[in-house]
Amino acid sequence: MYQETMQALFDQAFLKYRDNIALKFKDQVFSYDQIRRIANRCSHSLIERGIHPGMRVALLLSNCPEFIISDLAIMKTGATKVPLNDMLGKKEITYILRDSGAKVAFVGQEFFSVIQDIRNDLPDLEWFVGMVEEGKCPDGFIPWETFLAGASEADPEPRAMPEDPYLLAYTGGTTGLPKGVVHNQRNGYINICSHVIETGIGENERMLFMTPLPHSAGLFTQAGLLRGATVIIEAKFDPIRALALIEQEKITFTFMVPTMIYRVLDQLRQAKYDTSSLHTIIYGAAPITAERLKQGLAVFGNVFVQFFGQTECPNFITRLSKHDHTLEPDKIHRLRSCGRPVMMARVRIVNEEGQEVPRGEVGEIVCSAPYVMNEYYKLPDKTAETVRDGWLYTGDIGKMDEDGYVYLLDRKKDMIISGGMNVYTTEVENALQKHPKVRQVAVIGVPHNEWGEAVLALIIPADDSLTEEELLDFAKENLSSYKRPKKIEFVTEFPLTPYGKLDKKELRKPYWEQAGRQVN
Repeated sequence: MYQETMQALFDQAFLKYRDNIALKFKDQVFSYDQIRRIANRCSHSLIERGIHPGMRVALLLSNCPEFIISDLAIMKTGATKVPLNDMLGKKEITYILRDSGAKVAFVGQEFFSVIQDIRNDLPDLEWFVGMVEEGKCPDGFIPWETFLAGASEADPEPRAMPEDPYLLAYTGGTTGLPKGVVHNQRNGYINICSHVIETGIGENERMLFMTPLPHSAGLFTQAGLLRGATVIIEAKFDPIRALALIEQEKITFTFMVPTMIYRVLDQLRQAKYDTSSLHTIIYGAAPITAERLKQGLAVFGNVFVQFFGQTECPNFITRLSKHDHTLEPDKIHRLRSCGRPVMMARVRIVNEEGQEVPRGEVGEIVCSAPYVMNEYYKLPDKTAETVRDGWLYTGDIGKMDEDGYVYLLDRKKDMIISGGMNVYTTEVENALQKHPKVRQVAVIGVPHNEWGEAVLALIIPADDSLTEEELLDFAKENLSSYKRPKKIEFVTEFPLTPYGKLDKKELRKPYWEQAGRQVN
């Protein structure tokens, strides 16, 4: 009997497109059938080590073919994937691996030293698979080829059921500790189908992804593989390299955050590239400015699609379509929106009591979809607070106009989006507060032309000898790179609300008063 599982979905696609080129990375090229056979070997090796549906398997890799192959193997095993962003620091990696209870971790060479430092703090982790050839792995690591050796290339028998967890993805939290977001197999199945529908992915696309695969790029990769796409991945983004690949590989579909789009447009002012093959540039994390859209439409044509979602409801709560990316005077205001609810989602704007407010009024954005998370891992109170009567309370403040377009205005949870990455202000504040010369700290996001928002730390010093350089160096030791403040300002006091709480709205005002809203 056919089950709504990730294995069922991808087994069929990899058989259907077995002769197509599936993946390119540097000088490596893989067909669908090659990936299927390697993933099958990896899956059987996991099964031989006792991995069964529901058990957690971690991926700590930068973008590479092994990420996609391991991901597929986890699906075939029926286990639960725990993807870790390669920009995370040692403390976050330790917390996620320990909290998830992962039994196996596929580890890239660049993380060997981190794992060696923390492995004694990870009692549940039994196997570390190093993604290098034999002789280059530290003691206690199994080389990738050794892990695969002797395993069957046959498709494993289906093991997972639709209700089994398939994904445990960690998202930053306002308490300073990441929360594990659980999605079951049916959630993943429907969500990937939604990606195909909402992005209009056709058969045999040629796709380019340059952002971390544990995030949105990984979901778009999966959606493309369901349609027989050739996926080209890069370890990191570089605008010159991106344009060269678009020209050489005749790329039809790519995903970028707005910062990346701006860099590509700037590069095109200096040199010419043939980008005529592109028909879809999908972006998220922030709106695109009208001026930049004007440039983009002139260069690429009508190719832009914006999405809005979150780990708890991945990527597609709303969508701003290609048709909506227009400079027509009576519609240009829609560029400030994140679009209308997608086919599988329902969206409401509610007040503090959870009651829907009239169109045009401000409230919290809540949504319902068949791929809303099942729970926060081991956090029942947080789950009950976030998902109520089938509605996900996103923590984002916004409004909906008469035509159903949703506008993000502020972030209830004080999240900053810088260069497409989520930064939680409390997490940064907790780290900086540990410096002995800091009396009080407040972190806010401020407008930034390149990153959308930049992290700004406002400090009341306990010692007047404290310098910006000293605190920035301290941040390097305690925070991942994208969470560190870009700038530090010293102040003598903070504004307070009538209830005696820190008034971040007032703190942000001088930086945002020209923007007309609280996100960029």
